[in-house]
Order: sequence, then structure tokens, then C-alpha cells
Amino acid sequence: MADRLSFSKDNREAFFSKAEKDTYDLLIIGGGITGAGIALDAISRGLSVCLVEKNDFASGTSSKSTKLIHGGLRYLKQFEFNLVKEVGRERAVLHRLARHIVVPEKMVLPLIQGGSLGKIMTSLGLYIYDFLADVDDDDKRRMLAKEEVLAIEPLLPTSKLLGGSIYAEYRTDDARLTMEVLKTAHRYGANLLNYVECKEIAEINGIAASIICIDTLSGREIKIKSLNIVNATGPWVDEVRSLSETIQGKRLYLTKGVHIVVAKDKLPVRHATYFDVPHDDRMIFAIPRLNVTYIGTTDTYYEGDKDDVAVTQHDVQYLLSAVNQTFDIEQLTEGDIISSWAGIRPLIYEDGKSASEISRKDEIFEAENGLLSIAGGKLTGYRKMAERIVDMVVERLHPNQSNGFQCKTEDICLTDPSFTDAGEYRKYADELSKRCQELSLIGPYDAYLLQNYGPSALVVLEAAEKYLSTYPIAKALILAELDYCADHEMINLPLDFLERRTGRLFFMPETIKLVENLIFQYFESRFDFDKQTLENEKERWDNRISSILIFD
Repeated sequence: MADRLSFSKDNREAFFSKAEKDTYDLLIIGGGITGAGIALDAISRGLSVCLVEKNDFASGTSSKSTKLIHGGLRYLKQFEFNLVKEVGRERAVLHRLARHIVVPEKMVLPLIQGGSLGKIMTSLGLYIYDFLADVDDDDKRRMLAKEEVLAIEPLLPTSKLLGGSIYAEYRTDDARLTMEVLKTAHRYGANLLNYVECKEIAEINGIAASIICIDTLSGREIKIKSLNIVNATGPWVDEVRSLSETIQGKRLYLTKGVHIVVAKDKLPVRHATYFDVPHDDRMIFAIPRLNVTYIGTTDTYYEGDKDDVAVTQHDVQYLLSAVNQTFDIEQLTEGDIISSWAGIRPLIYEDGKSASEISRKDEIFEAENGLLSIAGGKLTGYRKMAERIVDMVVERLHPNQSNGFQCKTEDICLTDPSFTDAGEYRKYADELSKRCQELSLIGPYDAYLLQNYGPSALVVLEAAEKYLSTYPIAKALILAELDYCADHEMINLPLDFLERRTGRLFFMPETIKLVENLIFQYFESRFDFDKQTLENEKERWDNRISSILIFD
């Protein structure tokens, strides 16, 4: 790959100039995991690619999932064997491509008296799951007696526990995974623009040929030309479809998923646990991460503001009640919640089905003017979704020659450099842990840095040392992270950094007050924020921080 301008706001003008000048093979609207995956797939096949996102990258559904790369065990109940097979097998592929951010996680599945799961059906279901997902022998499910389950997860209720199982999934950070895919696409030459909103799809001879966009940071209008346009906007797919056609036939059905976060000492589960919601035909997760445990998710029909999805009292009480009835702990209350998030799933409407019953399969819609729209699907399946839609684009561009443009992403690592094997990854993790101790970084900062920055984690840590003469280590680290994200990850606004590049808003909220003034000083200096911009961003910051603890 040729040298590229760094993926930085410093080069945004150059990226805009290129977008206005070039005519692309493929223009993607939407900068979540689906759009990111399409961009990488297409650019790695040799297509010219531009992508626009109206907000920050991964600011919608792709930063508000359960943060698991999982095969969808519950979809076996709906007999979606092909979906389980595809995404189940993708787990190992994504782990190989990004070891630091797609990490194996043993999942405890307790069998509780009065629950929906029985021993025989659970064992059979997990056997089928392992078979479809082609799970390695070491990771195949194990059925456990009651005493074995309690030895693994002692917080489960002794009086109601019947037994359980343990099986393999993978944990991730959805926003960080999206960013790694985008950075890889950038290295291959894709032009990726955040805070650029599509307002109009223009046609030539009845074919979608360009979009009119607004740069939401400056207000300027730009036109981007392309031979093919793909709409990968998640919950906004129907709005973008309506720019070029009257929507007929299939449409979206939006559901809301809520997660709440508590300090780990309030719910100190040792392992991620997937458990029945009492008196409800649903299951939710309790997942330990750093110094917290997060709980979710809900699954309810949503028809509100897609740009401002709120966590409600009903959502909170549903999750608290499920946990309090399942674990032997001091009862959790709303006051124990330290953060939360709510996201929207862009599912395909199916008549007569509830939110939880609707399929998670992806579908592609083709408009008369050639606009391709993709919706549905799961985080885990983003790479295969991208492959399917790019195959269609390649067939348009190179009919009957598609064999020369095969998908390559199964072998494209998502970091540069990359971890070649598990041994190299563990060695790096040990070195990072040792260095954190030497710098007196208290808490699980080694895990935090490794997950967020992978093979660049030591680079970030070394950069922090240059600030130690002026700042304590916690603030020095923030400045080093800001430098890295400003240089390589296209942060434009403070919340890009706080919420999506670092995840501190959700998983380290106690650090925010300590560093918020420093963050604003950095943006003022690095990006020449004027007084009005600073005031506007401080207001957005305060409102966002308040929103994670206000439940209407």
C-alpha cells in the first residue's frame, strides 16, 4: 500500500478536496460497522471508495450493542440455522484478524428452576451450536452439575440452581472494532468522511450518480460522484431510501436495546453470564469488563427520535429486576447505576412477530435507480454482509469478470502491525502490564490500553511519558491518547474521544471529571476551537454525561 495522509482532522480539507474531484466506483452512506466493512471489502478488491457518515463513525448502533462477537445461540429457537452457522464461524475469523479486540470469553449458562431452559434441550442446543459454528474441541460446550456451576459462578442462587453449562463466545468493543476496520480501509486508500450528511441523491438518466452532502461542522455543501451508491445507514436506511424512491414492500422495524453499568463490586460476576429473565421468554447478559459489570439487553419496539435514544425507567427496572431475581447479591437499585446506553436495531419488518422473534438476517434492497440498501444483520456478520453487497457492485462494474475481484477480507488483519499468533499476543500483553506497573498506573489500564489500541498500546504509553514532567500519569495518559486519536483516528469533537474512541463514558465514568478540562484545553489548542465552539461542545458534553444517568 502506498503512503497515505494520516487519518486525521488535520488532513480533512485534503480528503474533502479529493471527494469533490473524483468519481468513485463505490460511494457508501453510513459509517457504522456495516459501512466500514463494505469500504474495506471494496477497496481491497481494487475499487475506488468514498464513505460519508452524518455524525461520528460508529455513533449509532455500532457503539451501542452488547459488545459481543457471538453466534446467536438464541436464534436456534427460531430455527435460523444458516444465520447461526455463518456468524458462529465468523467469530474465529475475526479473532484471528484482530486478537486484541475480539477476545475469547467463556460464557456461563445457568439452568434455573422455573426458567425456560432444561438440561436436555440446552445440551442439544449447545451441541448443535458448536457443530454449526465449527467450534474447536477445547472450546466445545460442557454441561455442568449444580456444584460445578457454583464453583465457577458462586453468585448464582443455590436454592434455585439446577445446573448449567459453559460455552465459548468472544467479547469486543463495537466502536473500536469499527474504527479498526475503517483505519484498515484508509490504509488501502478509501476516502472516509465523518460529519458529512447526505441530503440528496442525484440521478443521471434515471441512475443514482451522486449525492449532495452537508459538512455538518462547517455548513458547506459538497457533491460526490460515484458509479454505485450503497446505503448502509442502519436505523436511517428507510430515510435514505426515501431520498430516491417511494418505499414499497419491505421496510425497517426498529427495536431498542438498553444496557446499564454498575461497579464490579455491586455485581462481581467472575464470568460473562447469559441467563433467563424470570417470567419472561427472554435472556440477558451480565458481563464483567475492567472495573464494572454491564447488564443487557432489552428488546422493545421503537418509534422515537433515532438521534436521541433514551433509557427509560421501565428499561432500568426490567434489567434490575432480572439481575436481582437471578443473583445472590445485595439488591441493586437505580442508584447503583454508573452509566448506561441505548441503541437501535435496524431489523426487517415481519408481520405478526414480536421484537425478539424478528429475524436478524440481513437483506439488500435495490431501487429502480440502482441505489443499494442493506439492513438487518448482526455485528458479528459484518464481513459477510459486506462481501455479499460488494459482489453485486463488482458484477455491475465488471460483468462476467467477477472472478478477478474476489473478496480478500478473510486474510486482512485489522491492525498494522498485527499479532501473528496467540503467543505473540500474550507476550505483548505481559510487556504492557509490566510497563503499566512501572508507571504506577492503578487499575486495569493494561487491559484497557490493549483492547483499545492493540499493537499500538505501548506506543501510546511511551507517548504519555513525555507529559510526566508536567502531569500525573492519569492525565499524561489522556494527553497521549488524545495525540494518538487526533493523529490516527479522525476525532473532530471531544465526545468522539470520550464515548467512541476510548469508551470512558461507559466503562470509566469516574475518570471524566478528572480530565474533562484537560480534554477541552487540548481541542482548543490542537484544533483552534473558538469560544463559541468550545461553549457548544461543553454543553453537548454536559448533556451527554447527564443522559447516562437520567431515566425518564
